[in-house]
Amino acid sequence: MTTMEPPIQILLVEDNPGDANLTLEAFRRAQVANEVNVVGDGEAAMAYLHRQAPFAGAATPDLVLLDLNLPLMNGHEVLAELKADSRFSTIPVVVLSTSVADEDVLVSYKLHASSYVAKPVDL
Repeated sequence: MTTMEPPIQILLVEDNPGDANLTLEAFRRAQVANEVNVVGDGEAAMAYLHRQAPFAGAATPDLVLLDLNLPLMNGHEVLAELKADSRFSTIPVVVLSTSVADEDVLVSYKLHASSYVAKPVDL
């Protein structure tokens, strides 16, 4: 008898619906057993993590995919707050950004991002 692992809980923090849809499609095509929840800004990401309305029943993510250029609270602010909280500090965070600026990459790693992936700017 095989034990079924629960799906991986992924929080995608992305304000661009097109980029969010491409990411979701990539997961579907890769047939990764996961559940992806999408929020569109930094404040919503923090509300999700803290299970504040409308995310009261949200599962703690096993992985966060984080855009840097977000409204209301940018990705670096989200990353700093997430890593400063002992409840979330061990969650791997992959920064997904169109920025390839050295400063953005360095700041992300200084804030303990697990990885930094530059999004392609065209197909």
